[in-house]
Amino acid sequence: MQGLIGKKIGMTRLFNETGRVVAVTVIQAGNNVVEQIKTVENDGYSAIQLGFGEIPERKVRKPQLGHFKKLGTAPMRVLKEFELDSDEDVNLKPGQVLGVEVFENVRFVNVTGVSKGRGFTGTVKKYNFQRGRESHGNTCHREPGSTGAGSYPARVFPGKKMAGQLGAGQITKRRLEVVGVDKEAGLVFVKGAVPGCNSGIVYLKKFIEK
Repeated sequence: MQGLIGKKIGMTRLFNETGRVVAVTVIQAGNNVVEQIKTVENDGYSAIQLGFGEIPERKVRKPQLGHFKKLGTAPMRVLKEFELDSDEDVNLKPGQVLGVEVFENVRFVNVTGVSKGRGFTGTVKKYNFQRGRESHGNTCHREPGSTGAGSYPARVFPGKKMAGQLGAGQITKRRLEVVGVDKEAGLVFVKGAVPGCNSGIVYLKKFIEK
């Protein structure tokens, strides 16, 4: 298995081998259910579809509910496909439960999630624009300044950095260190900036160095 679906719980601290305190993010990634096995013969590629977070049937749309009934598995809130790690993964069957033992001997992972939404923000907060000076009669303190010439080209070029929506987008943080794994509780302890808010869904994937 290349990865798992998890839920961001919060932050805590652990002590490493040398006794130093390490701040970590707790991710609940246990109880991933195998929903479907994609094969080259049937689908044109090989992958495995995992489900996370069981929900009642009344909260599932009919097309998706038919997908679960066809596979004979319980409806899940989140579905995600991952690449197969080796030939041993072919032996997996729909309905089988996978836990955090997938990351037992893994040192680094890539974490994908939806970042926190910051709303409509100015250029100073969004792009780290420099402030205007506070003295000598200046009144443009946090304004973006000029956006282009007036006579030519008489328009604002596409892609100009201006105020707008910040955050609430899918991002991936690469090469975050796995500090520890709790197989009984189904927890993964990751050191680094895990995107999203607490209780948000994240996708953990093994980091492969090229």
